[in-house]
Amino acid sequence: MKKIHRLVIIFSLVIGIGAAYGFYGRKPDKDRVLLELVQYVLEEGHYSPSIIDNDFSKSFYTDFIKNLDYSKRYFLQSDINEFEPFNTLIDDQLKFGDLTFFDLTYLRVNKRIEEVKTIYTDILSKPFNFNKKEYMQSNIDSMAYAKNHEELVNRWRLYLKYNTLVRLSDALEAQEKELKDDPKFEVKTFEEMEKDSREAVKKTFDGWNDRLSELNRDDWFAIYLNVLTAQFDPHTSYFAPRDKKRFDQDMSGQLEGIGARLQAKDGYVTVIEVISGSPSWKQGDLEVEDKITKVAQNDEEPVNIVGMRLDDAVDLIKGKKGTKVRLFVKKLDGSTKVIPIVRDIVEIEETFAKSSVIEHNDTKYGLIHLPKFYINFQDKDARDSGDDVEKEVKYLKDEGVEGIILDLRNNGGGSLQTAIKMSGLFIDEGPIVQVKSRDKEPNILKDNNPNILWDGPLVIMVNEYSASASEILAAALKDYGRAVIVGSNHTFGKGTVQNVWDLDNLINPRLDVKPLGAIKLTIQKFYRINGGATQLKGVASDIALPDRYTYLNVGEKEQEKPLPWDTIASLTYNKWHMKHDMDFIKEKSAKRVDKSDQFSLIDENAKWLKNRRDNDKIALDLSSFEKENDEFQKEIEKFKPLSKYDNKLLFVSPSYEIKLIEKDSSLAVKREAWHKNLKKDAYVEEAVNVLNDLRN
Repeated sequence: MKKIHRLVIIFSLVIGIGAAYGFYGRKPDKDRVLLELVQYVLEEGHYSPSIIDNDFSKSFYTDFIKNLDYSKRYFLQSDINEFEPFNTLIDDQLKFGDLTFFDLTYLRVNKRIEEVKTIYTDILSKPFNFNKKEYMQSNIDSMAYAKNHEELVNRWRLYLKYNTLVRLSDALEAQEKELKDDPKFEVKTFEEMEKDSREAVKKTFDGWNDRLSELNRDDWFAIYLNVLTAQFDPHTSYFAPRDKKRFDQDMSGQLEGIGARLQAKDGYVTVIEVISGSPSWKQGDLEVEDKITKVAQNDEEPVNIVGMRLDDAVDLIKGKKGTKVRLFVKKLDGSTKVIPIVRDIVEIEETFAKSSVIEHNDTKYGLIHLPKFYINFQDKDARDSGDDVEKEVKYLKDEGVEGIILDLRNNGGGSLQTAIKMSGLFIDEGPIVQVKSRDKEPNILKDNNPNILWDGPLVIMVNEYSASASEILAAALKDYGRAVIVGSNHTFGKGTVQNVWDLDNLINPRLDVKPLGAIKLTIQKFYRINGGATQLKGVASDIALPDRYTYLNVGEKEQEKPLPWDTIASLTYNKWHMKHDMDFIKEKSAKRVDKSDQFSLIDENAKWLKNRRDNDKIALDLSSFEKENDEFQKEIEKFKPLSKYDNKLLFVSPSYEIKLIEKDSSLAVKREAWHKNLKKDAYVEEAVNVLNDLRN
């Protein structure tokens, strides 16, 4: 791993820590050594280190309390009042390795966990009145902490009533269906079903509470350190030894399981990426931004994972090839869905670049789908996304295509080297990106190959989840005027580079404190050749199309404490010689979109999603709850045509692949499924229309 110069400084400081303990003959306190070490690495190695002052202290305090009790169902206002004096003291405590605030909150949260078990056990021992009209507030941010024990009990009562109501409503619906199918079906009374629902909720919360009770001091201290690292930027984080081991497994490519990247956010395990070729990807229902609330093995009782440590939740979700897991997810629109997935390994070939020929009005166009920018630095003979895209471009040229679409939607990035190589396929030699380290002049990375493989019309498709290397490629070709960017308003906006540092390698080996874990540290920032950062703002589309996330906050700007957008000096570069009238292209596209029933429905769906997320009151009487659910189902029906759209385009594999398909029936099935999905894609249709405009 290439280390920046400051690593020498860090190492000497850390050796000093070890020497100090050794000189005075004191046994080191692991927590204090770890805290001091993490601070040294952050302050000396981070791209833009935060100033640890009172403002830092206030932010740390707020975030840490939120991490301990994101739901505001454990701490009382009296606890917060007791914690409040530390609001401006944490910066001083950090400097002196003082863990008074941590110790106070650690002991208090464990006390509240024990008390809560008594609270929910008592509440769930008695029937709920589902005729009483009352509401539960779902927007946690707007809630205050409970003023006293009675108010906390009532808050839990409403929350448990809601959980029971969801189960009861499902049970009533299932029984009604069973009765229609079998008139002799043995019907349960409402009282029996209500009791069954309460007991099921009790079992769920017992499991939840047991897992919280099992967290030890190291687990809570890891949360403390992660709040510290998160003050610097959202991509800098601390890995406890157990988490470090999991990270190493992920980086090694051992992807057996469901094939989804998960992140802990506000108590929920949230999907941030569905990996191409994975079981989740093949099953088709799991999407980015889905919140996984419960996990069930095969047909067993589901386990509630809301509030669970991410690594514990992952342990439940992953498993051996061939076993089934059922994920209970909360979708963007607030609906819930049970998604069964048979665990498997990722089909690696489905993560590679692939292409299709599009036939439209006697004209052929090409589409290249690139799920990620892949490379294998350990095996020079392994596949490389730069080489693969080059081959696909050549295949499409052999097919006689008159324009190419490079589809980077949901491409979270990968190898910067391959992004630079790929850019060079479409331009003359020149700069591609500027990479800046802390307090250094930017390093200009260039395409030095004067050959242009494709000089015809080019469209790059992006969305809010096109990130990192995808943004570098899209930004470069946009700045050169070489490609038209089509998709969502802007890309994700991740314009930073991280390195993982193993803390065990930075500590005096004589110090008896290992293992310490690792830090993923932001060390560099990307800048476009025009001088603007890709950080935060991402890359704006030339042709911005409606999508389901239009009115929602997604991407880097939604993250906590992202590094800012800024600019550095622009580079000198030669614009693409074949100019097109961008205003004319935009105008024609806008007219088509305005006339499109599909895009109109997509935009309506996006507004509906926004309104659903803004609604923070949930009815807790059965009549209102079922009425709202019926209305919701009717609204859902309105948007079903979105998945049945036909863009009338014909998609066929290039000639070289047709020969492979003749020998490989499984490949034939995969390509048939891909082409079927492409035919439902209004965005591909508009990209083809833009290519057609570029030709004329």
